[in-house]
Amino acid sequence: MGDSKSKVAVFAGIAAVLMLAAVIAAAVIFSRNSEEEKHESGKPGVTSKAVKLVCSPTDYKETCEKTLSGANTTDPKKLIEAAFDATVGSIKEVLKSSALLKKAATDPSTKGAFDVCDEVLENAVDDLRSSIQKVESLDGSKAKAFVADLRTRLAAVGDDQETCIDAFENTTGDTGEKMKELLKTAKEMASNGLAMVTDLTKIIGSLQLSKVLGSGGGASGARKLMAEEYVERRIQQVAEMKPTMVVAQDGSGQFKTIADAIKTLPLKNNETLIVILIKAGVYAETVNLPKKVNKVVLLGEGPTKTIITGNLNFAAGVKTYHTATVAVNADEFIAKDLTMENTAGSEGHQAVALRVSGDQAVLFNVNIFGYQDSLYAHKYRQFYRGCTISGTVDFVFGDSLSIFQDCTFVVRKPGPNQACMVTAQGRIDIRSPGGFVLQSSRISAEPELVSTTPPVKVYLGRPWKEMSRTIIMNSDIGGFVDPTGWSIWAGNFALDTCYYAEFENVGPGSGTASRVTWKGIKQITPQIAESWTGGVAYGDDSWIKATGVPYVPTMMKPTMIKV
Repeated sequence: MGDSKSKVAVFAGIAAVLMLAAVIAAAVIFSRNSEEEKHESGKPGVTSKAVKLVCSPTDYKETCEKTLSGANTTDPKKLIEAAFDATVGSIKEVLKSSALLKKAATDPSTKGAFDVCDEVLENAVDDLRSSIQKVESLDGSKAKAFVADLRTRLAAVGDDQETCIDAFENTTGDTGEKMKELLKTAKEMASNGLAMVTDLTKIIGSLQLSKVLGSGGGASGARKLMAEEYVERRIQQVAEMKPTMVVAQDGSGQFKTIADAIKTLPLKNNETLIVILIKAGVYAETVNLPKKVNKVVLLGEGPTKTIITGNLNFAAGVKTYHTATVAVNADEFIAKDLTMENTAGSEGHQAVALRVSGDQAVLFNVNIFGYQDSLYAHKYRQFYRGCTISGTVDFVFGDSLSIFQDCTFVVRKPGPNQACMVTAQGRIDIRSPGGFVLQSSRISAEPELVSTTPPVKVYLGRPWKEMSRTIIMNSDIGGFVDPTGWSIWAGNFALDTCYYAEFENVGPGSGTASRVTWKGIKQITPQIAESWTGGVAYGDDSWIKATGVPYVPTMMKPTMIKV
């Protein structure tokens, strides 16, 4: 038995190297080629083998092989750069074509859709370029975090392209179909890139990949110590929360509006925390934190005291993406002790209070109030602790990997003939890490909803996109939730491909005996539930620990609805 296990372990090690080679274009295999094979590496046969290996895990193999057919190399970095550069080139061509279509557009709705596309497709290009940099700087001792980062970025590329397409909903003419066709190849290429890295996560948990890659023995302990010291420093830094600048309506700070304070921030990758203290008051303004203005903290004086409010909405002609009262496009964002709201009401339809489109966002003791589409947890990784989120239709939506710990989801009374859905998760690729996890949280209702006659239908969620994924565990579910639990989106769409799970919930609405029985409804084990805790699902949760906010990386006990 011992020899058999050794062989399995050796085989697993080889498999890990081969799969990493697929990600980084056959790095290990081809680096071990003989001198004669290296001499032959530019020949079509050898290059073809390398390309086929790289493309083997993808869904769109023809697109993948065509993309790399002209690379004429088996060099690992050149191949991966060729794949990602080709995707960048494809998206850039789409931007050129869309610019021409935009000039021909006459109605404001279509022009607004193009504005969304311009922004999100440029973001997709940035993510591809940063992915190339991550591959070039790969450290074997940090393979797990490397894979988590790379999967997050590549999934976001697909999310941004999908966001562009979504912006054309309810526009006139066939422009939306034209954009969908223009993006077809680029979407396939982005999916292929995600496929190349996904299988790595299956073996990292059980295999010391750093040893396979040759991380350098004793240095790993020093690296771990440095990482722990960094987290400790960050915890102290955040705990102190010394304001970098102060916003106050009474003139006692440097600025009277949050937008004016943000205008002064450096448009670059910031390395130190910028703490913006927002004193008590109601700030009626739109706040947009630009991409790369990282490590910004919006610190209020309490959710009932510091309130950022707006009412941009879809019914008024604004695209959902641009309705956010607060839009976060930068990484490592922190919000604490304040309220963000959109007061457009049910008649405004889609009206976002907060959109988070930056990686590693942490929100603590924050209120996010709205009606339809209150929280747009758009993409990347996000963590919410002790927050209250209210709304009616799909009021938590997007394709981020978001974990909500000790949060309260308050269902409000909707407009006429509307049902309420707490979540509408939008995963588009089966390999995407995206998913919503409600952990030790509460789903409650406003009195106005409960007293409505006839009763309003309320569901835990519905599948916005084909691979929609939501897990609710150890949470308290109110009795107003429909016994079937989950609602359809349209007909049979995504009922077989979604992933919805409930695990050890409590409360009068937690019974699962009458739940819908779609193929996408999962019965999960304690082990699977554990895999959706922060310490496992994020791949690397040091960014949460570094903020010093309350955080449990493992399973939690249910927290009851406060009566």
